[in-house]
Amino acid sequence: MIQAEGLTKRYGAFTAVDGLDLDVPAGQIFGFLGPNGAGKTTTIRMLVGLLRPTAGRVRIDGIDLAEDPLAARARVAYLPDTPYLYEKLTGREFIHFVGGLYRVPPERVERLIGELLPLFGLADRADDLIEGYSHGMRQKTVLAAALAHDPKVLFLDEPTVGLDPRSARLLRDILRQMADRGATVFLSTHILEIAERMCDRIGIIDHGRLIALGTVEDLHRQADRSASLEDIFLELTGGAAEAEIAGMLR
Repeated sequence: MIQAEGLTKRYGAFTAVDGLDLDVPAGQIFGFLGPNGAGKTTTIRMLVGLLRPTAGRVRIDGIDLAEDPLAARARVAYLPDTPYLYEKLTGREFIHFVGGLYRVPPERVERLIGELLPLFGLADRADDLIEGYSHGMRQKTVLAAALAHDPKVLFLDEPTVGLDPRSARLLRDILRQMADRGATVFLSTHILEIAERMCDRIGIIDHGRLIALGTVEDLHRQADRSASLEDIFLELTGGAAEAEIAGMLR
């Protein structure tokens, strides 16, 4: 469902993403991990078509993103870490607006609003202006809008930031249900516990290169079986020494 071949992004002499190859099948939740500045967000922006790669190619559901961007993007929804919303619209109007962009019938959008907003605790705020929403409410509104056209691929960058525990749990349940129905979920997160619990496979990127790829069990087999995902992550990205120094300073 998501294919990247030799995906590269350079800014002058700096290489943000370096020859990334990736294949994520349908029906899978894929966790994309890495330290700050490792190239996670740059990779996601290239995969969704917001950033033109220096080299390489992306296919979404077999469609080359460069050759037919509209068809590829029609299959995708993207939830960034800091979503932008039109603050003078109500939550209901914003979801209808996004649904209209994807040519979703208004009655179908309204049915989705009736199902999701009560789940997220937003039903009584659906007709309030977004400018009065908290960060968590905005996250949930953008997620509801992203689901309006029933995307085949859902990209999420730090999706649980700003969500209360109940909403974060609900989000995990929704993503699992989507994957079980055949959709592909590609998420980036710094919360390794979420990745370990949710993801069918995990990729770890560091300095623009993919340095590990596989299931949590695969990563455990490559390291000490008793090691946690956090220990594996720190060992692979060079953070183990930093953690040891921090422990000595305490």
